[in-house]
Amino acid sequence: MPEPKSDLRLEIAHVLFIDIVGYSKRMIDEQHELLQDLNQIVRNTAAFRSAEASANLIRVPTGDGMALVFSTTPEAPVQCALEISKALRSHSELQVRMGIHSGPVSGIKDVNDRSNIAGAGINVAQRVMDCGDGGHILLSKRVAEDLEQYRQWRPYLHELGECEVKHGARVSLVNLYRDEVGNPAIPEKLKEGRETTPAAPSVKPAKLRKPLLLTGAILVTSALVIGFWAFSHRHSQKVANALSSPEKRIAVLPFKPLAPENRDQVLELGMADSLIAKLSNIREIVVRSLNSVRKYSGLDQDPVAAGRELEVSSVLEGNVQKSGDRIRVSARLINVADGSSLWANTFDEKFTDVFAVQDAISQKVADALALRLSGEENKRLTRRYTENVEAYQLYLTGRYHWNKLTPPEITKSIEFFKKAIELDPTYALAYFGLADAYRSLAPTSEVPSKDTLPQAQAAATKALELDETLAEPHATLAFIHTWYDWDWSAAEREAKRAIELNPNWSFGHIAYAQMLSVTGRSQEAIAEGARAVELDPLSLIVNALNGYHLHLARRDDEAIARLKKTLELDSSFWIAHQFLGIAYVEKKMYPEAIAEFSQAVKLSGGNTEPLALNGYVSVLSGDTAKGRAVLQELKSLESQRYVPPSNLALLSYVLGEKDEAFSWLEKAYQDRDIRLCRLKVDSKWDSMRSEPRFVEILKRIGLQ
Repeated sequence: MPEPKSDLRLEIAHVLFIDIVGYSKRMIDEQHELLQDLNQIVRNTAAFRSAEASANLIRVPTGDGMALVFSTTPEAPVQCALEISKALRSHSELQVRMGIHSGPVSGIKDVNDRSNIAGAGINVAQRVMDCGDGGHILLSKRVAEDLEQYRQWRPYLHELGECEVKHGARVSLVNLYRDEVGNPAIPEKLKEGRETTPAAPSVKPAKLRKPLLLTGAILVTSALVIGFWAFSHRHSQKVANALSSPEKRIAVLPFKPLAPENRDQVLELGMADSLIAKLSNIREIVVRSLNSVRKYSGLDQDPVAAGRELEVSSVLEGNVQKSGDRIRVSARLINVADGSSLWANTFDEKFTDVFAVQDAISQKVADALALRLSGEENKRLTRRYTENVEAYQLYLTGRYHWNKLTPPEITKSIEFFKKAIELDPTYALAYFGLADAYRSLAPTSEVPSKDTLPQAQAAATKALELDETLAEPHATLAFIHTWYDWDWSAAEREAKRAIELNPNWSFGHIAYAQMLSVTGRSQEAIAEGARAVELDPLSLIVNALNGYHLHLARRDDEAIARLKKTLELDSSFWIAHQFLGIAYVEKKMYPEAIAEFSQAVKLSGGNTEPLALNGYVSVLSGDTAKGRAVLQELKSLESQRYVPPSNLALLSYVLGEKDEAFSWLEKAYQDRDIRLCRLKVDSKWDSMRSEPRFVEILKRIGLQ
């Protein structure tokens, strides 16, 4: 008899099925709110972000919940479920049950010829979940037996016995709980079964019995199409996610001039910046950052094409012109899916009324997108941080120069922020601008940390004295505590506060990722970085830092892929060249590393870190003479201007000059060189880890 033919490609996946208990009994608006809360909780778990970052996760919406399909290990959905259960402790109104099973799934085409997922792996996970009540995390016996092989999971596993499910089939269940995670109660369905079946087994922890085979009824159940996500090209997944995700995503493009010959790029970019800041206060939407949208400042930019590239569902574009004491603004909200207009209006006002125009646009966008605003969000949407129009213009000019992220432009921005503060000493955003400018000088301009970061800290603190609910100064402080204070608990506290205040702001997540990465919590760091990239996919610095954190986690293939993507966005971004070179070093791709470091030196205007790295990799590749020449060049530069001592320490050590290397490291410690925060995890220092003097430095920094 010939073998049956099949076009199905079955793969074993590990499925977490989730739904909201009592969902159908809720009012429509309550259903929407609960589902939004659940989505946010799930997306914020480290297990979810890590799997998504490595393209090992498929999300399948199911109406009152979701199925998460992991292609890594059986532990992934379990870890995700535990994180969700912990988060739900502060959401008493949200009753959720979860079921987990490992089994076959396959990609299929639905009636609309779209890719979908189906298979027994998903069906059984749903059946397992259906047996539970609110708070339960139930496992199929198959998953439990995999977990039982590891000591850490055994205290969580409590055998329940069998439960009858759809079509009269029976599944063997295990309850996952411990302390305040999960629900230790016997599910009601099992209680009902035991009333009619006295011999049913009792709940018991410890070693699980051999599994009973699942009945054929479940294994041959017709594949049920329950989603629209597929094991297809990653970009296709992202586009589908942007257009159909319950999360609303919007981009505010730089405004354009009404008359091309009368451009005012400070005002054009500033209008977008101000509206981004206002709309970012709404938790129900994700707003792309100014760093992501500033590339679309061209006069002939197609807003729909920009929206697709930015992976958003709607785009706000506009024109602005200032003439004398008047300002004319036109704005249009566009649906990216079909290019239709959701809202449009024109404002012709005195320039002193520019704040009222911004308030009106923000409110109309919220109305057009049918956003549900809390009382606090309504206040923040129309909050004005200054009524002084001149101070506002100075702030916009400072932001315009800061966003170029080159040392001369950052230095120029500082003067504008200071002038804005002189005109309005209560202008919290101007203090934040000043803080972030000083912070940015430390890594880009190679000035002593003591000359910039205390000033950044003072300005950020002042901004929060004026308005503690600003997320941005909290993130600035998180960086400063990581780079300068080496106060890891304070860094984590500030980063978490930034995320709490604005969970959809990418830089809050990347600030947290930085602290997690350098302290060795790489899995959490990668998850935070992945969320930052998801929120801001075209941000150069977010992508570059995400790639660097992957490198510090020793995942260099992924780091290289991310950094190459960053350079596809902008090949002149020198930081990405430097990080890419570092990843190449770890892969022993020395010629490629030298090329990247050389490019970074050129594009940065002579930054000494890529120069030192060029000497370092030259020594590794056998060209000691070049390494010594670079060391001499750095020493010569050090007599003329500040050179971070850690750069000299690394090169001295690879050249075999250990005492000199530790002398430079001691100077780096005294200078509070921001690069020392990476010592614990940076692979370039691996050969020094057995040195007592190196261990002592780690202890003084609080990393040992």
